[in-house]
This record gives sequence, C-alpha cells and structure tokens, in this order.
Amino acid sequence: SKGGDEIRYPASITKIMTLLLAVENCSLKEDVVFTETGTRDISWDSGNIGMQVGEVMSMRACLYALIIQSANDAAAQIAEHVGGTEQNFIDMMNQRAAQIGCTNTHFVNASGLPDPDHYSTAHDMALIMREGLKNKKFRRIIGATDYTIKPTNMNSESRVLHTHHPMLAPESSYHYDGCIGGKTGYTSEAGLCLASFAKIYDREYILVTAGAAGNTGSALHVQDAVTIYNRLGSAIEAQMEK
Repeated sequence: SKGGDEIRYPASITKIMTLLLAVENCSLKEDVVFTETGTRDISWDSGNIGMQVGEVMSMRACLYALIIQSANDAAAQIAEHVGGTEQNFIDMMNQRAAQIGCTNTHFVNASGLPDPDHYSTAHDMALIMREGLKNKKFRRIIGATDYTIKPTNMNSESRVLHTHHPMLAPESSYHYDGCIGGKTGYTSEAGLCLASFAKIYDREYILVTAGAAGNTGSALHVQDAVTIYNRLGSAIEAQMEK
C-alpha cells in the first residue's frame, strides 16, 4: 500500500458501491422508469446513455450501462429506484460502507460526480470491491466487456456498450489476461482512478489506484497496475520453484 488510507475523491469507481447495493436489494428483471432524477445530469462531457424522462429499461440493462458506459444517468435512476428516493439510497451507501469496515468514506451521490463531501480511500474502495465479489451478480457485471441494450419504449435503436477498462479490453495495449473485472474513473478533481481484480494462479487480488495524475488519455496508472500484477505473478512463480 502507498497512501492507501489517504482521503481521495473516488470519481466513478463510486459505482462499485452503487452496483453492490442494487444487486443486493432488487431483481435484475425489474423495470426502471426514468424520471428527472436520472436525466438531469446528462451532458456532452458526462458518461451517459442518453435516457429520456418516461423511458423504461430493465435493471439488468441499467447496471451494465452503469459499469461498462459509466452512465451517470443510470446511476442516479438506479439510486431512486432502489432507495425510493435518491437521498435514501445515498444513506444506504454510507450505512453499507460502515458495515463493510470503511472508516474514511462518505458518499453524497451514486455516480461519483465531484463534491467536497464525496470521498473515500483506495483501501476502503478495495474493501467494497471485496464485498461485492462475494455476490455472483456483482461479479458477472463488474467483469463484463460488452452488452447490448435492446430498443426501449422511447428509443428504436439498440445501444451497444464496450468496456472502457484498458485491462479488460482485448484491443488495448494494456490488456491483462488475468484481469477479470473492474471500474475506471476520472474527474479533474479526482484525477485518474482505477479498480481491478485479477486471478493469478489460484488466488484473486484486488488493486485500487486513486488520485493519479493525468487526464483521460493518460495510462501510466494502468501500466503501474499491470506491472504490479506481473511482478506479483513472477514472485509467486519464484516461490513455487523453490
């Protein structure tokens, strides 16, 4: 750990907690009706899938959009659907974080949009990821690379989603074969954030980076993650040979 307990803005890796609460508290088959809550934060520079007020989509599709597209409109609507109100869901996030053992985390939204009172640590986010991986639905969604959202009542076109996580994307030069899930995040306030988990031999490892310097085109933090996993693999190999 390097600064693992330092307070950081988590950006969109916040959505790991949003996913966890959703799979714990509702069925993936439920219909989610979008309201102004889910559509108010749609902008050209914000991750979204362009939902409209009154549009209906399954919870399953919402969750894949949440993770693969990092859709903020889906995050807010999931919060309202699961919690009854967005604020109640946020309260649930903080309560669940405390139950998991997070001691330096406070959420004020379900997406990770910037707010001075929305913070966590790399260690706390790793604890949330570890808790999520106990759930089969969470594990399946956090590890998805592709998903197609079928036409809805207000959109005749399918929405084709492909992962932004460089370690998961087969076409990325930073693709890591052992990586089986994770979430990216970035805001100018938070810097670059990356959560991943990988299987090396017969064990799984979680790695979280928060507050890395650079912009969305930077990848040094991804290279660091790949390097750490590779060194870990080499150390295990050396130990096995003894």
